[in-house]
Amino acid sequence: MNQFTTKSGHFTFNIDQTENHYSIDGKNVEFDCIKISDNRYHLLVDNRSLEAELISIDYNKKVVDLMIENRKISIQVEDAFDRLLVSMGIDKGAKQKVSEIKAPMPGLVLSVAVSEGDTVEEGSALLILEAMKMENVLTSPSDVVIKEIKVKPGDKVDKNQTLIVFE
Repeated sequence: MNQFTTKSGHFTFNIDQTENHYSIDGKNVEFDCIKISDNRYHLLVDNRSLEAELISIDYNKKVVDLMIENRKISIQVEDAFDRLLVSMGIDKGAKQKVSEIKAPMPGLVLSVAVSEGDTVEEGSALLILEAMKMENVLTSPSDVVIKEIKVKPGDKVDKNQTLIVFE
């Protein structure tokens, strides 16, 4: 059984899925979805026909933006793991602020995608580190401002060496 909670505007509701059966807040719902094109879907919800367009999905923030009947709807998806983290006090709001990015392993800096003073969003590429003949993209752990870049392309770095400092 899959269970998750969505938060859309001021509404919060639980959706349970067991095989092909769905319930919303404990009420059984007939639901069918057919993909029409790359980002368009035809939905049948309790015999009501709807057309939905997928605008975007942010996997890091677990947010889905849809256009349903000419209305934009943003949905925050929360699953059982998210609820467990909240119950333990380790949810996103309790995240510790990261002040720097360190090399996870020894390697060679191939490129740096940011400059000092840049404001970057969570998940944005910061630099590419080559290690063991593989390219590793290091990304921003949260929305940050770049204070100092301590490496440049071509630099060899050691494990745990500070690469970028955030404000």
